[in-house]
Amino acid sequence: MELNRYRIMWLFVFFDLPTATKKDRKNASKFRKHLLQDGYSMMQFSVYTRHCGSSESADVHEGRILDLLPPLGKVSILRITDKQYGKIMNFWGQAPQDAAPQPTQLELF
Repeated sequence: MELNRYRIMWLFVFFDLPTATKKDRKNASKFRKHLLQDGYSMMQFSVYTRHCGSSESADVHEGRILDLLPPLGKVSILRITDKQYGKIMNFWGQAPQDAAPQPTQLELF
């Protein structure tokens, strides 16, 4: 199977979880920690990204998110190709910043 920028995927997880009660805060914290343990990187406080070597790998990680959904709040998942991700523009202040480097790890499964 040939790897190319149209087959490699990026997952974005966006969420807005309630934090009004202690239980809500615990659920939100648990969700964020699970994302980090599954290889996601925090792009913003409620936006996490993950590199996936293929669409099949992205399917697996989407399934894991579905298993972790907290009882309240909104969670959205967006899947894009590496080619699309390469067109991202990031700004800190007014100066554009380079996108985070693509992982060099080769995924076998």
